[in-house]
Amino acid sequence: MSVYRLKNVLLPSSVALVGGSPRPASVGRAILENIRKAEFRGEFGLVNPRYSEIDGVSSVGSLSKLSFVPELVVITAPVPAIVGLVDEAGRLGAAGALIITAGLGHGAGSPAEAAERAARKYGMRLIGPNCLGVMIPGANLNASFSAHMPGPGTLALISQSGAIAAGMVDWAAQRAVGFSGIVSVGDQIDVDIADLLDYFAMDGKTKAILLYVEAIKDASKFMSAARAAARIKPVVVVKSGRKAQGAKAAATHTGALAGSDEVYDAAFRRAGVLRVSDLRELFDCAETLGRLESPPGKRLAILTNGGGIGVLAIDRLVELGGIPAAIASEIRLKLDAVLPSTWSGSNPVDIVGDADPARYAAALELLLTDPSNDAVLVMNVQTAIASAEEIAATVTVVVGKHRVKHGRSAKPVLAVWVGADQKTGSLLSGAGIPNFSTEDSAVRGFMHLVKHREVMAALTQVPPAMPSEFAPETEVAREVIAMALADGRHWLDPVEVKRLLEAYDIAMVPTFAAADADQAAAYASELFAKGATVVLKIMSRDIVHKSDVGGVVLNLTTPEAVRTATAGILSRARALRPEARIAGVIVQAMVVRQKARELIVGFADDPTFGTVIVFGRGGIAVEIINDKALALPPLDLQLARDLIELTRVSRLLGAYRDVSAVKPDAVAMVLVKLAQMAADIPEIRELDINPLLADEAGVLAVDARVAVGIVERKFKGSGPGNFAVRAYPSQWQRHLEVKDGWRVFVRPIRPEDEPLIHEFLRHVTSHDLRLRFFAPMKEFTHAFIARLTQLDYARAMAFVAVDETTGEVLGVVRIHSDSIYESGEYAILLRSDLKGRGLGWALMQLIIEYARSEGLKVIAGDVLQENVVMLEMCRDLGFEVKADPHEHGICNVKLKL
Repeated sequence: MSVYRLKNVLLPSSVALVGGSPRPASVGRAILENIRKAEFRGEFGLVNPRYSEIDGVSSVGSLSKLSFVPELVVITAPVPAIVGLVDEAGRLGAAGALIITAGLGHGAGSPAEAAERAARKYGMRLIGPNCLGVMIPGANLNASFSAHMPGPGTLALISQSGAIAAGMVDWAAQRAVGFSGIVSVGDQIDVDIADLLDYFAMDGKTKAILLYVEAIKDASKFMSAARAAARIKPVVVVKSGRKAQGAKAAATHTGALAGSDEVYDAAFRRAGVLRVSDLRELFDCAETLGRLESPPGKRLAILTNGGGIGVLAIDRLVELGGIPAAIASEIRLKLDAVLPSTWSGSNPVDIVGDADPARYAAALELLLTDPSNDAVLVMNVQTAIASAEEIAATVTVVVGKHRVKHGRSAKPVLAVWVGADQKTGSLLSGAGIPNFSTEDSAVRGFMHLVKHREVMAALTQVPPAMPSEFAPETEVAREVIAMALADGRHWLDPVEVKRLLEAYDIAMVPTFAAADADQAAAYASELFAKGATVVLKIMSRDIVHKSDVGGVVLNLTTPEAVRTATAGILSRARALRPEARIAGVIVQAMVVRQKARELIVGFADDPTFGTVIVFGRGGIAVEIINDKALALPPLDLQLARDLIELTRVSRLLGAYRDVSAVKPDAVAMVLVKLAQMAADIPEIRELDINPLLADEAGVLAVDARVAVGIVERKFKGSGPGNFAVRAYPSQWQRHLEVKDGWRVFVRPIRPEDEPLIHEFLRHVTSHDLRLRFFAPMKEFTHAFIARLTQLDYARAMAFVAVDETTGEVLGVVRIHSDSIYESGEYAILLRSDLKGRGLGWALMQLIIEYARSEGLKVIAGDVLQENVVMLEMCRDLGFEVKADPHEHGICNVKLKL
């Protein structure tokens, strides 16, 4: 249900607490005290049938006896009472309930399921159960049993663990870090992490979002929300259960199953979420993201009175991928003039152990004006010569002046005061300067800012266009899979594998399946006639690793040798694996590419995120080498390149010594093709090509395994049911004929359409742009166009009409569903010189058809009253048109589907 009524729940005008208790050390008592201490500004009521008042607060026997209807009901009552309380709250008109109580169970027949069903009946939202609560400092709301209440700030924290949320609050209290909101989600029977990502992404008071995750329940929903949020502001996550034992503990704690940690890594990377390894790193992230804008680059200047700690900081910076900033020659001359001759003369700028406040100020002012750096880290090691507190105070003044002068473009400044007392730390924090106890933490904090900038750039980059010559023979591939399934088989035989790969233009060595030695010799003779040598491999569904049973023989050159080798392979396999079903041997041409790299590519099914693409170093020692990386499909060429770059073997794909570079993008294209295959044929449960040989001539599959089976849809929607990220909906491509036989091609928009959209907008008059965007539009930035062209095809869709001759964009229509996926808001824009030719009518009919197919119930939009052409078309299409009761000059249009 996403953000539906969440604002009423998190920023309520009235609150009722059910279960407040006079008993010391009880949850009900703690929450009552926290609500009162926070001085909640709205109406507040207490419900407890056993007491007429608690700690001076009058109590009533039921929600219905309150003098008002609470928007938020906080429940700490025993489990047997929960369902009835939720039903009563919903019946009275409450927007939501926060269920602190634990022990409601999971699944059908549990109190948790009954409570969720009762809430849904009234459109009521539920947070919890089994959670710490909610804290919204800006609204003076502390509906939690946390020991502290943070001050207002710009960080939002969403946590699956109440203890982690409480720990973050305690840390924030010591560091003067404020929060826009803290939500402990507990068992997530309704409001989940994705809902809250949607909410805080659009919250103007939130600058960054922090997550503590144990397991994701709805991967598709999470990916859609996380990708949307990360385009707007930093999203940082700590996930527990990195190892198997941890994952098991997490599952028992949350009642959810944790998936493979490497897959979570891939998912977070695809979503643009910054992952940190532990709470310390999360604190470091919060320290920087809550106070600073990301710098334009990763060049860091370090100012210190201790050379050793400065060098340590440089070392860590380089290890993490940062760049030690150079010092511009004119700045070095100015530093020479204000610093003692013993200063370091380079970065780190060591101003010597006797540095006083004035020396720090002079050096810092110059570094802030140096165009050779992107940020400055100021460090101080306490001495008996100069007061660390006075130096800190001076630094805050210099930084404050710099920020006043440069505003949002001011250079980020971070600080390390080794051994500083609380007063000094508070002084720096109060000035908005993130400060750390060690150089390691500070450098990591800086690199988090850098990584966020890189993530934003990656999310908005224009991927390369797909080669037009790639046109898979999908029906051929589906026929191969269908025959195997009809046979009751779970694995394809080698010949079927070759047909499947070739249907997707993935070359494989000549391959034959032989039932016995004579048939093997016959096939081998065909290969010998072409000048090839032969390799034999055992063919068995039950023997996965052929070499384990001596099931591979290489370099065979005569039919007699093939017969002998076949007999030996079959004999060894039957002796070592008597239970295995042995169908014969595989006969293949022996490929000798001495300088080819052995790779592994494929895809598999993850229980949480569905299909996952795998790339790495191949060969028989693939598990031992363990050089692999994962990615969530769908892939374009750039995403495939990024996946390859995550591995060590990627360094071998370029040229070195007498070895030529692998053919450009040959490996990346195989990954793209496999991702498309996984989208087209979800019945392929697992595919593994090992090795895939790659050299300057291209790529060649030598061996492959393909597992098949009937699958149920894992994810909702019209896209592939096995993809957590919805694939490009190619089924919506079509040709339309409008007035006078004019034909146009219509398809879903693609990220690489950005240049076409820029050109399209040049053909739209300023008047038409104002009618579409409700304001004058003088320029369209890359970031603005990227948000229009880069969709997840789940909650947002846009179609472009393209001229079949020139390829130019002629018009765009889009729809964005609401938070509960019941209605969608549409928008349409045509080239101004093409109006009146029927294109707008055709595109509106298309978007209505699409909305119906997605199960939306209503299409709505806002139209300026002066846009009479659009209003007339809406009426003709059956839309209801009404004047907006709140916005003068705007009409609301709505079509029930």
